Amino acid sequence: MPVIGFLSMESPGQFMHIVNAFRRGLSGAGYVEHRNVGIDYSWAEGRFDRLPALAAELVSRQVTVIAATGGPQSARAAKAASATIPIVFVVGSDPVREGLVTSLNRPGGNLTGVMLFIEELVAKRLELLRELIPQARMIGVLFNPNSPTAEHQMSEAQGAARTLGLELHVVRASSELDFEPAFAALVRQRVAALLVETSPFFNSRREPLIALAARHALPTIYGLREYAVDGGLVSYGTSRSEGYRQAGIYVGRVLKGEKPADLPILQPTKFELVINLKTAKVLGLEIPQTVLARADEVIE
Repeated sequence: MPVIGFLSMESPGQFMHIVNAFRRGLSGAGYVEHRNVGIDYSWAEGRFDRLPALAAELVSRQVTVIAATGGPQSARAAKAASATIPIVFVVGSDPVREGLVTSLNRPGGNLTGVMLFIEELVAKRLELLRELIPQARMIGVLFNPNSPTAEHQMSEAQGAARTLGLELHVVRASSELDFEPAFAALVRQRVAALLVETSPFFNSRREPLIALAARHALPTIYGLREYAVDGGLVSYGTSRSEGYRQAGIYVGRVLKGEKPADLPILQPTKFELVINLKTAKVLGLEIPQTVLARADEVIE
């Protein structure tokens, strides 16, 4: 029975619905876990430093293919660990810029996968905040300085802020101990709203982030629908479930003998705007009809 090494930056407790989407893709390609394929799960739980050892361990177990998920860090760790085992990644940034593949159409080497466009939507999230709170001039940004994609996301945010006439107040958090001081700093600066960087570290700790935004009555936008479903105000991003389903299909195709070098990088076609009206009411915020009309999901 072939074995898939599932390497992720995330935590299993908050990621299983995404794993289920991956399994659906596998099933569509003819592979069912425990029936004709095994899956060996390795979770970094938001800690980048754990990835190289986890990837090396999967290689030592001689897995048939590695699914490197949760960001480019997983893909880089898998690539460094093996130049021969096929790797299918899921990343939110440009895999060419990250040095994972040579081109989107013909990746080359032993890697291919799915690009979720997470970073490229930072400007759109700021635009949505401006629509939700037209009088806003100062917007807070929470980012993890240890995230390899943070610099690019910050660059995107700063460019969009200049275009929109907004001022950004940036706070950093690289551990949960930083959350309280970061939100206290945002409150002192009287920011009108908050943009949270899309980071595996934050994704695996979204409950305390949502709770702090609620406690400080701070309208906040996130990159993943799970935040809005769990009580965050609004999220805008690509469908991770669809991206992981596509990754599952690609892994199935590799198991059948196709080479990653010949499989073009898949790009998203579905984007999700999710609004939590219950949270908006608690904040005393009236969502404009122009925004509600564009929502893919409204939680009431």
